[in-house]
Amino acid sequence: MSEASAADDSKHIEELYQYVESLNEAKDKSQNVKDYQGIIDTAKSSIKAKQLAAQFIPRFFKFFPTLSGPAIDTHLDLIEEEELGVRVQAIRGLPLFCKDTPEHIAKIVDILVQLLAAEEFVERDAVHKALMSLLTQDVKASLTALFKHIGSVDEPSTDEVIREKVLSFIRDKIFPIKAELLKPQEEMERHITDLIKKSLEDVTGAEFRMFMDFLKSLNIFGEKAPPERMKELIGIVEGQADLDAVFNVSDADHIDRLISCLYMALPFVVRGASSSKFLNYLNKHIIPVFDKLPEERKLDLLKALAEISPYTTPQDSRQILPNVVQLLKKYMPRRKTGEETNFTYVECLLYTFHHLAHKVPNATNSLCGYKIVTGQPSDRLGEDFSELYKDFTERLSNVEELTRATMKKLTQGMAEHNKAMAAAKSDEAKNNIKTQKQNTTTGLRTCNNILAMTKPLHSKTPSFIGDKSINLSWKEATKPSVPATAATTGGKRPATAANGSGNVPSKKGRGAGGLQNQLVNRALEDLSHGGRSGTRGRGRGWGGRGRGRGYR
Repeated sequence: MSEASAADDSKHIEELYQYVESLNEAKDKSQNVKDYQGIIDTAKSSIKAKQLAAQFIPRFFKFFPTLSGPAIDTHLDLIEEEELGVRVQAIRGLPLFCKDTPEHIAKIVDILVQLLAAEEFVERDAVHKALMSLLTQDVKASLTALFKHIGSVDEPSTDEVIREKVLSFIRDKIFPIKAELLKPQEEMERHITDLIKKSLEDVTGAEFRMFMDFLKSLNIFGEKAPPERMKELIGIVEGQADLDAVFNVSDADHIDRLISCLYMALPFVVRGASSSKFLNYLNKHIIPVFDKLPEERKLDLLKALAEISPYTTPQDSRQILPNVVQLLKKYMPRRKTGEETNFTYVECLLYTFHHLAHKVPNATNSLCGYKIVTGQPSDRLGEDFSELYKDFTERLSNVEELTRATMKKLTQGMAEHNKAMAAAKSDEAKNNIKTQKQNTTTGLRTCNNILAMTKPLHSKTPSFIGDKSINLSWKEATKPSVPATAATTGGKRPATAANGSGNVPSKKGRGAGGLQNQLVNRALEDLSHGGRSGTRGRGRGWGGRGRGRGYR
């Protein structure tokens, strides 16, 4: 720096301090317009003067409403300075514009949001702290301004990069401190819930899961929440599942969305929310075309159906039971066909059958030939369903024989795995054998479950299983001291060790137990099948690919 430049620099800094001293001493600062104008003007001089002006412009801003326009414009110029130190100081000063003039919060939040994409860490850090400062000042107005950048169907976000940055900021900075930030608690939890619900009109699967996990963590949806709150949450999930949409079996995105949402709805169903809308949609649109579903989706659907079946109403059970019985017969052939038996399918369907039939036992009279007496006309005892009973019990006997044969093979396989483990030298070999043993164990659990569920069904008046005595093979075994539950905490899908045939090698190369089922994780981590069309104007595919709008 030349001597002349240094002299000018010192002069500007001295002038700034004079303006500030004059303002500090003034009883009615609003009369010192020239001093404040001087600060604004000096902000256009040297770097050091700019850094100081970035502190003083927002400090005295509230006293000079007539200069609010030039003051903010000058401050924005400082934010765009090449010198990092000036930019950071200007960013730090932004919240002060709103300290006594809250009407500016939305505008300042908008400015800070644009800066979330800054390349320099120290600059981004300043932006994060400035936003947190604004949230502390006025959480309601700040949240409202932030969520506008996420967008909705009616007001879509125009900048995808900024949208992603805002989502990350909300997830990483706001959600973890919700207890301190959202006050008064009930009012602010309701406010952020309403903002989230509007944003959910246009989100990917990963974003939806993030928001739902957050909503479930709020006190207004906690353990003591009234039933209408659970109804509200399942309503959100139903909306995301597009249960009013026309179903197209080739629409893989909708199938992913539907099954994933079904799993997410499960915790709310367990807590008393109705699953009727989901079940009616499955019964009307999905189960009748089960054969046409993508192979990798069939098991996901059956598992979801099995897990939700204990919580169905008698009315829903009666409606869906005929389609379940038809599927069960398909996968429990009357005689050996030479085709591979999908034991995991059979386990799912038997479990679902038991829980549905437990609620409406006499519905099985006309479906399976049983003779259950309830005294209701629906018993249909005057009709002859003996052929149905013969058919159904022959199917049971056949699947039992196949199951026992498979159990024998699996048990032999376990012995071979144990020998191989003893001989294994490398960690990789040991890990592979360990995985095979886990899959074999799951296969044996599947077979044991099938035999436990077929055994009572040979009677003409069977007792259907409606309790938690059967632990589905893909769910972790519950400890005796802890009551069993049908849903895992938070509604997350349990990892599965069985897919495809589940327990015997399939023609498609899936080994015993097959690949772990990862649909929900895949759908919720942006590994998508692409956006889908004709869904209320939603442009984001469930998995996140092809996120442009306007798929029509």
